[in-house]
Amino acid sequence: MGEGRLIIRNGIVVDGIGTEPREADVAIEKGRIVEVGRVTSRADEEIDAKGLLVTPGFVDIHTHYDGQATWSNRIAPSSSHGVTTAIMGNCGVGFAPCRPNERDMLVRLMEGVEDIPGVVLEEGLPWGWESFPDYLDVLAKRQFDIDLGTQVPHAALRIYVMGQRAANREPATEADAATMARLAAEGVKAGALGFSTSRTLAHRSSDGMPTPTLNAYEPELVAIAEAIGQTGRGVLQVVTDHPSDDAEFALLSGLSRRSGRPLSISLGQADRAPDRWRHALELIKGAVDAGLPIKAQVCGRAVGLVYGLELSLNPFSTHPSWAAIADLPLLAKVAAMRNPTFKAGLLSEAPADRAMKERLFNFGRLYPFAERPDYEPPASDSIAGRARALGRDPAELAYEMLLERDGHATFYRPLLNYTAGNLDACAEMLGHRDSLVSLGDGGAHYGFICDASLPTFMLAHWTRDRRHGHRFSVPEMVKALSRDNALAVGLADRGVIAPGAKADLNVIDYDRLQLHAPRISYDLPAGGRRLLQDATGYRATIVAGVVTQRDDRPTGALPGRLVRGGGA
Repeated sequence: MGEGRLIIRNGIVVDGIGTEPREADVAIEKGRIVEVGRVTSRADEEIDAKGLLVTPGFVDIHTHYDGQATWSNRIAPSSSHGVTTAIMGNCGVGFAPCRPNERDMLVRLMEGVEDIPGVVLEEGLPWGWESFPDYLDVLAKRQFDIDLGTQVPHAALRIYVMGQRAANREPATEADAATMARLAAEGVKAGALGFSTSRTLAHRSSDGMPTPTLNAYEPELVAIAEAIGQTGRGVLQVVTDHPSDDAEFALLSGLSRRSGRPLSISLGQADRAPDRWRHALELIKGAVDAGLPIKAQVCGRAVGLVYGLELSLNPFSTHPSWAAIADLPLLAKVAAMRNPTFKAGLLSEAPADRAMKERLFNFGRLYPFAERPDYEPPASDSIAGRARALGRDPAELAYEMLLERDGHATFYRPLLNYTAGNLDACAEMLGHRDSLVSLGDGGAHYGFICDASLPTFMLAHWTRDRRHGHRFSVPEMVKALSRDNALAVGLADRGVIAPGAKADLNVIDYDRLQLHAPRISYDLPAGGRRLLQDATGYRATIVAGVVTQRDDRPTGALPGRLVRGGGA
């Protein structure tokens, strides 16, 4: 890979370490950067980057391509958004280690936690592994359009050791914990970049059962963390319902202290407690000041759902009359909804699921997606705001808008990080010394979340397009998307434009950089559906010295490989 010589000429180099941009050439040989400055020699291929940004490839540390990586060579949508390295195995879910008789348990868990249809996994997963090192060996034989790294997932590990007792969330015995610890360390030694776990009620299998790791007790977690610590490498990743709880943070920070390994914790703003995230950052800052390597993983926009007639949810999903058309093909669904009798009946009803009413039927928090989507929309753009301006009933307006574009219209429902109707809380989180840009969840939530486009959004919105409030500089944002994330997972060879670094790069037409509205594709195994999102402005994306994207289109090149942790 990358055997030929490639030179990017006359670009505006943003080097990934936060220094001011400068005009320079970048020469690449054998997959590595060999020269940055004025390059006088010639190359097999040259890219004229005059007036364009040249950045390191982006590193996405929170994805769920664990299944997709076994059946697809193209790691879309992430590879369409400047990502050249993605880390999967987050939130404690994955497919290894696994015995044949326990595969269904892991499929149901991934289906429920990450909204990946079971039929897609059943048809797509080739299996062919049992241990975590076996899984790595399967991935190592494959080729991708980006590099992939992974982590040992706690739920799979727990089920492998404890079977049904794990699914029942029974306490691990001392022997159970010791076996999990040994296997976790084995995975890290084989090349896993770390270990992940989940402690949130939001993570449930498709049959409604909470994730097996929800209330894993401290001795189990300590045993695993200490075993990983003894390997001298690997990171710890946690999602929890209570990152700002003093006792929970003491438990989690104790894992970092006792293992000596970096720890990251997912963090966002919830409407029910809109200021608690600040206390979590205070706890993290205190721990870091005391010498612990702890970071918050934060999303740079609202974590939101996408609603539509082709998707998992829409505002009328729990209305009684909806059940009659819920499983119809889109065109038949649209035809039924255009029937005045059906429309009147549905609009006369209330949502049957009270728990979902606030999430689905809240028109003051529901925004139509335009072709150029706005991820920081004002209240006046909500369905309720538009209805007020028109003197209309918001439910009826939403119903009619769902039928636009022959039923392909979509709505955006911010859930986290949007309590005040803007991204000011995100700005504060992103600007914190101990935070990382993350939580795009690429490869997951196929039917209602499309945040893998986060890198494109971060660069376009936060440095150029934001209408009010704080903006970040281009060097700050590039550093956050590349070098900071690479170092956070122990990949010191990338995320920077310097001689000797891995030649993962983006050539970006900054003025044209633009996200398009999410679109629905049926390109998964078994014809499964997923949301994809395109971008304009990527003149080239380069992985290991090979151009994988040119003018926003894949070239078909597959220089990406499994990345194993140091020493594996």
